[in-house]
Amino acid sequence: MTKDEIDRMIRVDQAGEFGATRIYEGQLAVMGDRGPHSGEIRAMARQEAVHREEFDALMAERGVRPTALQPFWHAAGYALGAATALMGPEAAMACTAAVEEEIDKHYSEQLDRLEETGADPKLAGMIERFREDEREHLDAALEAGAEKAPAYPLLSGIIRLGCKAAIKVSQRI
Repeated sequence: MTKDEIDRMIRVDQAGEFGATRIYEGQLAVMGDRGPHSGEIRAMARQEAVHREEFDALMAERGVRPTALQPFWHAAGYALGAATALMGPEAAMACTAAVEEEIDKHYSEQLDRLEETGADPKLAGMIERFREDEREHLDAALEAGAEKAPAYPLLSGIIRLGCKAAIKVSQRI
């Protein structure tokens, strides 16, 4: 596995964690502390902030440049979070479920690649820990009624498609 491949993994993962923090910031800006799931969202946001901090530190340590799309993810993540929260608490949870479903797949693919090559045990360990947190977020979102959101299959599909696209472009740009 090349340094460029590992740098792309770190870049896209940091961008994803950054986007997740922005989604939760948008949701909490709309819901405040009065929303039925605001406590759960706040707890997930804290975990995502830790993930981002660890990726930020790894990027600095290894000289990996962030995605040039960070300003876009800053605005897009917040807008997605705010929009889904405005649709209601179940839609906010549907957003989390959709994002975490894609992130679980993405992290699993990365882990498979790292394990098959034996490359970068530090990065593999981080991804494995974070994937477990993301899976917990997915389970929590489903338990909180994500699938009861208006037009759940459509909403989830659109968000998942957006995540797939964000992953692809953030690896390179």
